[in-house]
Amino acid sequence: MKLISWNVNGLRACITKGFLDYFKEVDADVFCLQETKIQEGQVELELPGYYDFWNYAEKKGYSGTAIFTKKKPISYSYGINEEKHDKEGRVITLEFEDFYMVTVYTPNSKEKLARLEYRMEWEDSFRNYLKALDEKKPVIVCGDMNVAHTEIDLKNPKTNTKNAGFSPEERSKFTELLEAGFIDTYRYFYPDKEGIYSWWSYRFKAREKNAGWRIDYFCTSERLKDKLVSADIHTEVMGSDHCPVELVIK
Repeated sequence: MKLISWNVNGLRACITKGFLDYFKEVDADVFCLQETKIQEGQVELELPGYYDFWNYAEKKGYSGTAIFTKKKPISYSYGINEEKHDKEGRVITLEFEDFYMVTVYTPNSKEKLARLEYRMEWEDSFRNYLKALDEKKPVIVCGDMNVAHTEIDLKNPKTNTKNAGFSPEERSKFTELLEAGFIDTYRYFYPDKEGIYSWWSYRFKAREKNAGWRIDYFCTSERLKDKLVSADIHTEVMGSDHCPVELVIK
């Protein structure tokens, strides 16, 4: 089973940059999007063979997630059942026979960590949401989690320790998620691999210089460990300031 996750940073823009070609070529069983930045009816996608699910932010042109799946889920839900966290279209959950599929676009802590306090509340609520699902059946969660967990997950760790995405607080919350029984699948296969990132700033020719961050993830419940086949980060795929990440699972 091939799973893809991609922060498209505006689906309409990404469509003009080859999104559909990549979608057809990769032929994923489940394809998750973050930061769609659209409202209902703003995009018409012809994706034969897929069921589609969309969670839109109340604020126009902001946030938003989507999942396309070949297999029809048993059930689906939007958000994490907490009103203060569910206005920005950040989470979709699909229930399948053997697992829950969750996609997430984690809130950014913003410049000078202006939104860090909210981010910390979000992290605890989202982790508790995943743990509650995990008590029922295994969970696969993917998306832009807006944190580079360790120093090898970004090009310039020393100069970014007080910046959004690499603050000690955000990193410790990701550690807490792993300690709650989840696996960072890319690090499961490549514990020490350096120089592979999933996001690059549009400024300073960052992608050209590969001055990036690994902030897009597939994490799974520990008990799915034996079913993991491969993990990949498709750095060659353009169309957004993020690239797609992949998980293959039995």
